[in-house]
Amino acid sequence: MYLIFKRCFDLVLSALACFLLLPVFVVIALIIRITSPGPALFVQKRFGAGKTFFQLYKFRTMRTDAPHDVPTDELQNPAAWITPIGRFLRKTSLDELPQLYNILLGHMSLVGPRPALWNQENLIACRDRMVGRWGKTANDLRPGLTGWAQINGRDLLDDEGKAAYDGEYAERISLAFDLKCLFLTAKAVFIADGVREGAEREKPAH
Repeated sequence: MYLIFKRCFDLVLSALACFLLLPVFVVIALIIRITSPGPALFVQKRFGAGKTFFQLYKFRTMRTDAPHDVPTDELQNPAAWITPIGRFLRKTSLDELPQLYNILLGHMSLVGPRPALWNQENLIACRDRMVGRWGKTANDLRPGLTGWAQINGRDLLDDEGKAAYDGEYAERISLAFDLKCLFLTAKAVFIADGVREGAEREKPAH
């Protein structure tokens, strides 16, 4: 079954990435600590596979007094909360790198629906209606470091839009589709496509 292979694929690539990127992790952590008071890592409660909860790790990009469980695109003035290095980390998606550890722990996958905040109940409800291959909904899958919704709008999508793309991923999940998502993610990161801070969100065209 592909999900078993997918887990092995995740383990090998995330372990290799953690080893190769260790110097990058150290440099980013030091810069965060030097330029902003507080820890280098940000820990947040998120929905995992089967709507269970886990602790997600990110490099901290916002001040320690910023609202903790509010999506950045819903803040009135997100730029006021972002740290000096935070904007660069967010634009390049380097803040997401600690989630490679979440993948090693089995909380996440390289590709899948992005892990929803514990209080994003509407997004979870929308995903429950999206049944894909093997009768699995988007909520049944391990959340991903990247995903089909990330590539097709990211911060510009509302909950219904994100769930629609997550449902499409659940329907099309395969090695070829995962590799396509990884390739398109690298391209999107390079041009910072879909990254908005407090931007007005849109619904997908399909």
